[in-house]
Amino acid sequence: MKNLQKKIVDSFNYAIEGIIYAVRTQRNMRIEMVATLIVLAACFFYNISKIEMLILTVTISMVIMAELINTAIEATIDMKSNYYHPLAKVAKNTAAGAVLVTAINSVIVGYVIFWNKLKYISFKMVGVIRNTDSYMIFLVLIIICIITIIIKGLFGEGTPLRGGMPSGHSAIAFSIATMISLYTIEPTIMTLSYILALIVAQSRVDSKVHSLWETVVGGALGIFSTILIFKLFHLF
Repeated sequence: MKNLQKKIVDSFNYAIEGIIYAVRTQRNMRIEMVATLIVLAACFFYNISKIEMLILTVTISMVIMAELINTAIEATIDMKSNYYHPLAKVAKNTAAGAVLVTAINSVIVGYVIFWNKLKYISFKMVGVIRNTDSYMIFLVLIIICIITIIIKGLFGEGTPLRGGMPSGHSAIAFSIATMISLYTIEPTIMTLSYILALIVAQSRVDSKVHSLWETVVGGALGIFSTILIFKLFHLF
C-alpha cells in the first residue's frame, strides 16, 4: 500500500517538475501563464456563466497542454539528433504549429466570451477620451518614457535608449497605437495602428537590441499605462 502511495506521489511530482521545467525554460510558456492569470482574474470582475467558465478552462488547458507536448517533442529531438536533419525541423515546426492553432483558438474564445461584457465600458471610455485635450497625448508619452527609464534602472540592464527591460520603443509605439485606437471609430485605423506598433517591436527583436519578452513587457506597459493615466486624470 505504501509503495502504491509513493508511486502516486512520485507521478504527481514528476508531472509538476515537467510543468516547472517548461515554465523555467520556455519563453512562450511563461507568456501563456501570464495570459492565463489575466483571464482568470478577469472572471472575478464579470458575470461568467458555468458554461463560459468551462469553455475558458478547456481552452486554457489546450494551450498549456500543446506547449508542454511541444517542449517534450523538442527535448526528444534534441536528445536524438546531434546534427541538422530536415525531418527534425519538420517535427519541431509541426509541434509549434499545433501550439499556434490552440493559441488562435483561445483568442477567438476570449473575444466571443468577453466582447459583450467589455463593449459598454470600451465605448464609454472611447467617448470620454475623444473629448480630452490634445496636450494629454504628450503628457502620456512623457510619463511612459519616465516609467520605462525607472524600470530600466531597477533592472540595471541596457541604457535608457538601448536594450534592457522593458523595450522603450515598444512601450511608446503601443501607447501611441492605443491612443489612436481610442480617438477613432474606424476598425481599419485601429488595426493598422497596432500592426505598426508590432513592426516597431519586431524590429527591436530582429536587431537583437531586445529579447521578445522585453518587447512584450514594453508593449503591455504602453497599453495599460496609457489607459491607467487617463483614468488617474479622472477622465472616466
